[in-house]
Amino acid sequence: MIGFLPEALEVGGQQIAINADFRNVLTIFEAFDDPEITKEEKAIVCLARLYAGPLPYYHIEEAYKKAVWFLDGGDLPKSDPEGARLIDWNHDGSMIFPAVSKVLGTIDVRSLPFLHWWTFLGSFGEVGEGLLSTVLNLRQKRSRGEKLTKSEERFWRKNKKLCRITTPEEQAAIDETEEFLKTLI
Repeated sequence: MIGFLPEALEVGGQQIAINADFRNVLTIFEAFDDPEITKEEKAIVCLARLYAGPLPYYHIEEAYKKAVWFLDGGDLPKSDPEGARLIDWNHDGSMIFPAVSKVLGTIDVRSLPFLHWWTFLGSFGEVGEGLLSTVLNLRQKRSRGEKLTKSEERFWRKNKKLCRITTPEEQAAIDETEEFLKTLI
């Protein structure tokens, strides 16, 4: 059916209810980004959080594939997967929520009792000018090896923590280096 927002996914020939709220999906993404959780544990978190009903154990692989299809926005055209990671849902939350709220014309999407993931994702895709667009554009240019203009370079330097996505390990090393440098001053 065209234009539907799924509230259940078909697994093993039966419809199983899902928790389609955007906050739940972002929690799943947070688990996916956690380096201390194994690949298998990430799959378990995804299945346990997304599906509201019991899953037949002999259809777990199908359930996971359907879950990933849902998380990816269904049949949305996918961007080219090569290149650097441009978005970190957790790190970029302070920019994402206001931008999506503006698109939806609401004060703050986080105050809504429910917002379907696909509605959130579609609104995210419609974000126009603003801080989030600027940061994503700069990340994209840098990932392609394009030269930044002087004003873009200045913006990047002034907002490095906002612009640069770091892994927890990288951030720990950066923090350690900054602490060491403070002792030298």
